[in-house]
Amino acid sequence: MSDTTCHMSISLDGFVAGPRQSLDHGLGVRGHELHAWHMGDARATSADEIANSWLMRPRGAYVMGRNMFGPIRGEWEPDWEGWWGAEPPYHAPVFVLTHHPRAPIELAGGTTFHFVTDGFEAAYAQAVQVAGDRGVDIAGGASTVRQALAADVIDELVLDVAPVLLGAGERLFDGVARFPFEPVETLHSPLATHIRYRRAGG
Repeated sequence: MSDTTCHMSISLDGFVAGPRQSLDHGLGVRGHELHAWHMGDARATSADEIANSWLMRPRGAYVMGRNMFGPIRGEWEPDWEGWWGAEPPYHAPVFVLTHHPRAPIELAGGTTFHFVTDGFEAAYAQAVQVAGDRGVDIAGGASTVRQALAADVIDELVLDVAPVLLGAGERLFDGVARFPFEPVETLHSPLATHIRYRRAGG
């Protein structure tokens, strides 16, 4: 079976999103500061370009949490189709974890959002089935990545460590008991240290 990957930007104090997610703050308050390395900052270097190529490499399917898909809580608002407009960057099936059923949303460029109400393992199994040899990516957010780590399905994990202290928000590793990875590549710029980990012994 092909690799399952995950790529997350993270603060020095362990947060991958700031607090109080909303339409105005899709990554939580100050969460955008973690992503300057690939969001047009003039200080970005070739190291950031390489890390962005890791982030944007095509995958066969994606799994994400509901908060990654949008700021809506409770029942769905029928006109909400995600943060990314008419043509999201995924170009593959995306399986969204939720407690609220919703019909799939098919958008331009090959992205279809499927809403899965019976947990991470069910969403991941569906993603594996459709991904084929192109592999699955765990797209976030923090809770979904923690579930993937608990299920021991991630083969490659990239962390973009931004020189930022958020102080609050969504922590990536809260409650994670083990880290079965070893670093295989490190790149750095003024905006982030990019660490690519592979499963130890893999």
